[in-house]
Amino acid sequence: MKKLLILTLTSFMSLGLIACKNSASPAETTAAESTEVSQNTEASESESTEVSESATEEEKAGIPETITIQSYNAEKELVDLEVPYDPERIAILDMASLDIIDALGLGERVVGSATTTIEYLLDYVPGDSNDIANLGTIKNADLVEVAACEPDVIFIGGRLSSVYNDLSEIAPVVYLATDSEIGVVESTEKNARTIASIFGKEAEVDAMVADFDERITAIKEQYEGKNAIVGMYSGSSYNVLGNDGRCSIIGVELGFNNMGVDAGEITSTHGNEASWETIVNLNPEYMFVLDRNTAISSTDGNPAVKDAIENELIKGLDVYKNGNIIYLAHPNVWYTAEGGIQALDVMLQDVESALMN
Repeated sequence: MKKLLILTLTSFMSLGLIACKNSASPAETTAAESTEVSQNTEASESESTEVSESATEEEKAGIPETITIQSYNAEKELVDLEVPYDPERIAILDMASLDIIDALGLGERVVGSATTTIEYLLDYVPGDSNDIANLGTIKNADLVEVAACEPDVIFIGGRLSSVYNDLSEIAPVVYLATDSEIGVVESTEKNARTIASIFGKEAEVDAMVADFDERITAIKEQYEGKNAIVGMYSGSSYNVLGNDGRCSIIGVELGFNNMGVDAGEITSTHGNEASWETIVNLNPEYMFVLDRNTAISSTDGNPAVKDAIENELIKGLDVYKNGNIIYLAHPNVWYTAEGGIQALDVMLQDVESALMN
């Protein structure tokens, strides 16, 4: 009986020791759990950081630092040109390019511009109302000011091809122009897509050019084959233009029979001066007038041009009697911004308002 009691007590004591060994105080348990949670949290944060960094790298991998486009060089040859992708600082010395930049909603990136009298681009005229640097004109660039505005990319037109290499030492130079062989409309759309590609906005161009073909077709259906003289009134003379440059849209896309194609081998700059007797002998059904004097000045119009054109010799022609002398209403757009999307719209409006109303 005594042995049984001792064995029973011994069993209870053993069980008590085992229980004490497997138990811990609440404080000890909490500390252990906290340490484990902390370690797990740190591991989770580390993994999250790694994932975030990885995602960022993946995002960056999809955005190029540069893009290669086709642009003219100093010799007026189309070449591949590497430019920054989505540049933040733009210098503009070409109104057609500025026209497209504005249409794409990128105007806030223009840090320097040439001066202009084009109404819808007046916000870019350097002055007290903005921080845009004055880079000179589309014919004479101020290289010091161009360098000072620290552009990522520079846009020029053909008038500045002679300083292409000088400008290229400052930043990549995008030099675009209209090509008479493919026409003003196709050139405009091509150049717009080239500029849009630099900023990843190619899709926006489609909507901008959507109605051009329909409007051109409407004019062409009524006037294709009509004999016309297209000319530029410059100084005090009327210079006949062919289909190799300015205003070629009239004889190419709009379908008029431009009688000035035989006026000389090259008429793309200012045309070839024609006597009034020559115009009388040609006896056109339509006569288009681009007033260069107004285009290069800050005045709204030049009353003298009408007096000069509608002289006694011209008044004897049916083109005058039928009211078919058309003064292009926005000569500065035709003369300095041909190749811009908004310019093309204005040019078509000028013809439509004169012929279709």
